[in-house]
Amino acid sequence: RALSRIATHRANPKEVLALERSLCELPALKKSLSQTQTELLQSLYARIDICEDLAQKISDALSPDAPVNIADGGVIKAGYNRDLDEYRNIASTAKDRLLQIQTEEREKTGIASLKVLYNKVFGYYIEVSNANKSKVPAYYERKQTMVNAERYTIPILKELEQKILTAEEKMNELEARLFNELRQTIAAESERLQQNATALATLDCLAALAECAELYNYAKPVVTEGDSIIIKEGRHPVLERLLPEDEKYVPNDCTLNREERVLIITGPNMAGKSSYLRQVGLIVLLAQIGSFVPATSAEIGIVDKIFTRVGASDNLAAGESTFLVEMNEAANILNNATEKSLILLDEIGRGTSTYDGMSIAWAITEYIHDYIGAKTLFATHYHELAELEEHLASVKNYNATVAETADKVIFLRKIARGAADNSYGIEVAKMAGLPQQVISRAKEILAELEQSENTAETTNKAAVKNKVKAIKPKESGFQISLFEMGDTKLKDALLKLDLNKLTPIEAMMKLIELKRMAESD
Repeated sequence: RALSRIATHRANPKEVLALERSLCELPALKKSLSQTQTELLQSLYARIDICEDLAQKISDALSPDAPVNIADGGVIKAGYNRDLDEYRNIASTAKDRLLQIQTEEREKTGIASLKVLYNKVFGYYIEVSNANKSKVPAYYERKQTMVNAERYTIPILKELEQKILTAEEKMNELEARLFNELRQTIAAESERLQQNATALATLDCLAALAECAELYNYAKPVVTEGDSIIIKEGRHPVLERLLPEDEKYVPNDCTLNREERVLIITGPNMAGKSSYLRQVGLIVLLAQIGSFVPATSAEIGIVDKIFTRVGASDNLAAGESTFLVEMNEAANILNNATEKSLILLDEIGRGTSTYDGMSIAWAITEYIHDYIGAKTLFATHYHELAELEEHLASVKNYNATVAETADKVIFLRKIARGAADNSYGIEVAKMAGLPQQVISRAKEILAELEQSENTAETTNKAAVKNKVKAIKPKESGFQISLFEMGDTKLKDALLKLDLNKLTPIEAMMKLIELKRMAESD
């Protein structure tokens, strides 16, 4: 960036000085690489050109305190150019002469408040207050009348003003020309500077990776030509750094090979499915660029591409919905992935209806398994996809584990073998702060839908929708109904009971009677 600004004559003096400071660091940096043994670092050592001549040229030309703006002057160092030094001397001595004139005129006129001043409109002038106007000599030439003072000039002041202005004009022109010549000199060395920039960028990247590996306990991966990915206690390199100090990142293993080629990962939101996908992708990427990885150990079979379908987004400018964007990305993956690729899929099919989405997700999984054979991690809420393990040899089920307590669920962030049996969506909604009335109503509807799944009615979508509409919320918003709207006979029988008069034996008999009544319905 700095070089492009210099080449297009847009760089200011401060930017050129910054380049000079960078060049001055190169000798020490190159010396530190002189004893390295690795081929890459040795090649970087050979490519670094310390550009000592260019650094010296900049140092000789520019003042260390040069301003940002060339027009402010003081950019070129004293002693760099004889003509510039001469103009500066004229300007500086002339200003001393101005002070001398001021002192002389005060003595001649007896006006102690007389001042020699300057502005851009009138140049240099003598200012005398109205109270001393009568003491002004005849050779004073009036230039301007003010409310409280008069402004004058005299022949010697005119002569000195011309000398100062000419010197300053020439000084500014010469300084600008010298600075432009310096920029042209630097631009002519652009090839050497770009070579240094490339080498330093590579070195900077390597140093950053090495520092992370040292500070955060990364492990050296084993990169092979094989077909397996085996990660032990892998971690997400970014998320683990964002956690509070008192919270430890939960590491997870990952094995992808011929026997476990496609992993279906189920579990609730916030349980760590997406983070798991991302960390596996990042670990593979870091290993293949030559970095240590956030894990206790890792064996990485080289992949030719990493494909991801993670997150939800739309493209309104192109008229593409979230679902269309999702399908476009999925199509790109299926059309370009190979057996050597790594595919990371997160919630494919969620942008459309449940049945459509589940069908697409199922078919995509089959296609990857049967026709592509790529190593794949598929995080999904469609628990039905867990059945694929029974039909496809290399599909294995994993789940993001949770621990249930009396009133909440705790996300353990651990990926374990087997399919999840619950999405815990209502619990997540409760954690997010939805009103209790909404949570209770959701539980009512969920209980009814789960009951309906065991009947033939579930084959009819319209009937299920009608069933949901029929579940009327209680006025309290907290009590779940025990009875259907049609169970009036059983309800009436219960209401007729006088519990205060029933003996334990009579109560038992009544329960048996009510059970038979319910079964007959």
